Amino acid sequence: MTAEGRTAGTVPVLRVRNLVKEYGAGEARVRALRGVSLDVERGDYVAIMGASGSGKSTLMNILGCLDVPTSGTYLIDGADAGRLDEHRLALLRNRRVGFVFQSFNLIPRMSALANVELPLVYGGVRPAERRARALAALEQVGLTDRVHHQPNQLSGGQQQRVAVARALVTAPALLLADEPTGNLDTASTRDVLEILDRLSASGRTIVLITHEDDVAGHAKRVIRLVDGEIVDDRRQAPVDGPPPRLPEAAP
Repeated sequence: MTAEGRTAGTVPVLRVRNLVKEYGAGEARVRALRGVSLDVERGDYVAIMGASGSGKSTLMNILGCLDVPTSGTYLIDGADAGRLDEHRLALLRNRRVGFVFQSFNLIPRMSALANVELPLVYGGVRPAERRARALAALEQVGLTDRVHHQPNQLSGGQQQRVAVARALVTAPALLLADEPTGNLDTASTRDVLEILDRLSASGRTIVLITHEDDVAGHAKRVIRLVDGEIVDDRRQAPVDGPPPRLPEAAP
């Protein structure tokens, strides 16, 4: 069994075909995505890179079922997102996608434990099971001693680890991380990337959106976007030994 609790098969976790996204109309029309196609297999760790305006954030929103394409198809874990109404799309997003955002997106007046439980509350999971699963997720990210702390009592790195635990608690088919180290210092960046490395080694499927080469270097595969098109898609040689350490911040 994979870490997602399903038997690995031939169906990719993500299958995207000819994805187009346009904004505006007429002369003001902007094509953010121009026929993007890709597969992400179960257990893969993919970094999607691109400069500002490359389309990577638009692609992330569509992959996470936060937006819909103008045309093209998108299947997640075999389910065709384009054929779902808003309610079923929300269920798909809650059950099969775990999100980690640059800004953490934690609820300020809730404890770390309550923040991690939140997706299970929306999913109708009973309180005892919610608590057990949330505690297990917090243990995975090394925060068993911070379960009752509120976000303002945690460092930025600890807040992001809570966000990773919240993303894991539903056992999603896909972990989708959007610039997860963008607001972190060097030490916290290293901690979060090491957690993602361990999750990948355990079989998690991860798609990481980033503009940083050091961060993308942790992934097994790097996809580069330019002007809404994939210009490079290559697998990286595995790194022997522990994950590479990032350079220390300048004084």
